[in-house]
Amino acid sequence: MSLAADQLIDRRRIRRSRAFWRAASILLALTGALLWLGRGVLSRAEGPYVARLAVEGFIGDDRKLIEAIDGLAKEDRAKALLVAIDSPGGSVGGGEALHGALVRLGKRKPVVAVMRGTAASAAYMAAVGTERIWARDSTVTGSIGVLLQTLDSSELLARLGVRGEALVSGPLKAQPNPFQPLSPEGRAALQGVIMDLYDQFVAMVVEGRKLPEAKVRALADGRVFTGRQALAVGLIDAIGGEREAREWLATEKNVPNSLPLQEVQTRSTVDRWLRSTWQGLIETLVTEGLRVDRLAGLWQLSR
Repeated sequence: MSLAADQLIDRRRIRRSRAFWRAASILLALTGALLWLGRGVLSRAEGPYVARLAVEGFIGDDRKLIEAIDGLAKEDRAKALLVAIDSPGGSVGGGEALHGALVRLGKRKPVVAVMRGTAASAAYMAAVGTERIWARDSTVTGSIGVLLQTLDSSELLARLGVRGEALVSGPLKAQPNPFQPLSPEGRAALQGVIMDLYDQFVAMVVEGRKLPEAKVRALADGRVFTGRQALAVGLIDAIGGEREAREWLATEKNVPNSLPLQEVQTRSTVDRWLRSTWQGLIETLVTEGLRVDRLAGLWQLSR
């Protein structure tokens, strides 16, 4: 009885493995065909449109994203860009690059931002690079400032009898260092970097929102605002969403509300297809493997 059950489990595992590799072979053949055919088979619809760029999650320095935005300046069919933001922020470099790309595009065609759940820190930095900003009443935004965090584990390591050593070319080379506390000189140097980055952020808000620098600095203490609070202090233009943004584009920029939205893709259609397909294959393989292992485990427990 035990032998028969083990053989049954083995046969099921073999069948599932064969099915997976057959599917993988078919997908490889399809991949080759798509790569050979290129974009011609997967071309987008013709005619004018409003581009929509979703900015979500951590904002890093994404070269393909910047190239996609810059490419819209040369795309005659793209009549405007709507940036839909739902991000808690990211790196200063990533926010600066995105902000710069939106400012450049804004010199050629209308660019507006719609804040969704969150648009803080580097996400707000990006938003001020657009001509007009909408947010929900409950949107969390602002957080104008720069943060650098480090860890000092020197006391804990000392209790464990562990001591970190660093050979450096200068006294500020290993600052910050998780194995040693910050020196006064290191703290002063890093604070100078933070304040320079902060001044750059403030300058972007002053330029983008057309606000006095003194007012921006009073708001730029790192706090967050709701959309309603941000409207009251001038950090956004209006409460609303994509519908209100489209209506404004139609009224103020002569971009018809009837134009379709087209998502800005930072990767080719083939790349996206390959990523989603192989991810699905991997998930299927893991799921099926777990099912077989679970069946084998239950049989062992019942013995």
